[in-house]
Amino acid sequence: MTLLSTSTDQLTTLGAGLRRALDGPFADKRAAARAAFPSDDLLRDPNLSIDDAREWVLNRLIEISEAGVLATGVPQSSEDPGDIADTVVAFETLAHGDLSVTIKSGVQLGLFGGAVTNLGTKWHHDAFLADISSLKLLGCYGMTELGHGSDVFSLETTITFIPETDEFEVHSETPGATKAYIGNAAEHGTMAVVFGQLLVRGRNYGVHAILVPIRDDDHNVLPGVTLGDQGHKGGLLGVDNGTMRFHRVRVPRRMLLDRYGGVTEAGEYASSIESPTKRFFTMLSTLVRGRICVSAGAGIATRRGLSIATRYALKRRQFVAPGHSEGVLLADYLIHQRRLLPLIARSYALGFAQNEVTSSLVHVMESGRASEEEKRQLQTRADGIKALTTRFANDAVQEAREACGGAGYLSENQLTGIRADVDVFATFEGDNTVLLQQVAKALLGDYAKIWGELDTAGMVQATARVFGDTVMERTSASTLVERLTATVKRQPEATTLV
Repeated sequence: MTLLSTSTDQLTTLGAGLRRALDGPFADKRAAARAAFPSDDLLRDPNLSIDDAREWVLNRLIEISEAGVLATGVPQSSEDPGDIADTVVAFETLAHGDLSVTIKSGVQLGLFGGAVTNLGTKWHHDAFLADISSLKLLGCYGMTELGHGSDVFSLETTITFIPETDEFEVHSETPGATKAYIGNAAEHGTMAVVFGQLLVRGRNYGVHAILVPIRDDDHNVLPGVTLGDQGHKGGLLGVDNGTMRFHRVRVPRRMLLDRYGGVTEAGEYASSIESPTKRFFTMLSTLVRGRICVSAGAGIATRRGLSIATRYALKRRQFVAPGHSEGVLLADYLIHQRRLLPLIARSYALGFAQNEVTSSLVHVMESGRASEEEKRQLQTRADGIKALTTRFANDAVQEAREACGGAGYLSENQLTGIRADVDVFATFEGDNTVLLQQVAKALLGDYAKIWGELDTAGMVQATARVFGDTVMERTSASTLVERLTATVKRQPEATTLV
């Protein structure tokens, strides 16, 4: 079995230093993940059919699981706290290979398993987590509906308590209630976490999540469940996305993931959080890890694309410069440097930011000491890093593709595949436009709070400070541009040619 290179022997001194900087506080975890990651069959053949691609991805996932990489840090029972940082590192390590494998693992462990871990209680953990981690129980995350994507609060699926039988009835009331774009639904999933409106004795208690079996042990679709295959997509062809509908499907009461609210044996709703709105956002906030993982995976995919383009630029020659016998390397052209180097620099900056957000996630989820303000800040930072990194991924990979000319358009050179796969990263785990609006709302709220607490003298001082900093920044920027321009003008013609 071939493994990813973990040695720094092949790296330059600068390269080793950059790796240490990017690995940051998670250097040991990342080194361990790279050491264990099997890379015999790293990339999927782009010529595979959808069926073959899905089968290849599932087999690849099983292989990685058997290597001990896949479920690193994932809790196995109620007695196992897991390791949040390990799960993020494992996810981003998978992004060095086929992104369909990365996303399918995220559906299984981050979404399905994460919902059971964070929304369930001891019984759910002991009953399901070990099988989820080992891939014995493949599952789906049924949140998005045809009628509601970002507006989760208004989901149309209903989860109605039936006191006579101590069961819940899961029902897709309208066409808009159809669960859509659900990973693992089309072929491989046997159980789903289904989000819907919880109805108890005629009262709506808002969105909750419940475990619903969708296929039996022989992989037959269960009565009352209708599954659809959404077929060919613009990317991630190895992920079996599908639809789910439920016609009055009954499941036992204990299948409700009731950490924040559920129905007692007496048939009454009970929750430690009085406000339905606060309860709803508390439930969703526990799933923030998925958003951070998507950002981490997008960052790795971006660096893969830029690495390909950079290597190409260091080999490809075009046009013979005066006084030279061979063509000039693309990497020696200033215009080509200006295409790639700012993107490389930004990818490093986002990598450092990713480390900070991951550290905040670990503190909030594992320390037990995080304040409400720290939890709120984590949510805002997760929204921001996901939106910025995935938007940048789409732009940077496209630029990398163009920087490689016709060669970049060949599927065998990976760039078009990466571009197709990262496209949807801007949509799932939160539409980027919506996420940035949430970030703006949080920042404006902080701004209003800070300024609202100032007296007149404090406001004058703060205004003067902001104005002064702005002037200094703009003046410094102008000076820098002038110096760069002057430097270029002083260069001899032979150097400015490229």
